[in-house]
Amino acid sequence: MAENDFPVTTIDEYIRQFPSEVRESLASLRKVIHEAAPDAAEKISWQMPTFVFHGNLVHFAAHKNHIGFYPGTSGIAAFKDRLSEYKNSKGAVQFPIGKPLPYELIREIVAFRVAENRGQAENRGKKRR
Repeated sequence: MAENDFPVTTIDEYIRQFPSEVRESLASLRKVIHEAAPDAAEKISWQMPTFVFHGNLVHFAAHKNHIGFYPGTSGIAAFKDRLSEYKNSKGAVQFPIGKPLPYELIREIVAFRVAENRGQAENRGKKRR
């Protein structure tokens, strides 16, 4: 990840700090997330671009050799088979820099997380009644 003296406060600032190849990937990733979650809000959380919709939806971050995508435990588990070609862990997947990002898969994971967060918010609303 790029080093800077001041913490970033917007996703635009975050993306601008990287070399052009990485900036292009990050900007495209951001666009795909917006398409899959048009009602999600953007913020910086843990110094990473974060999308919020009824709670945290997904995060992403650029690292030296990969772009990390963080859809949480459920997002990884639901797509485990399709993510098997990438290094992944309980709540994260690493997409190598220099290789095309799997945008359709990312779109599906984000849509899954939107539905999951929406359902959880509806259930919380029912419990309060």
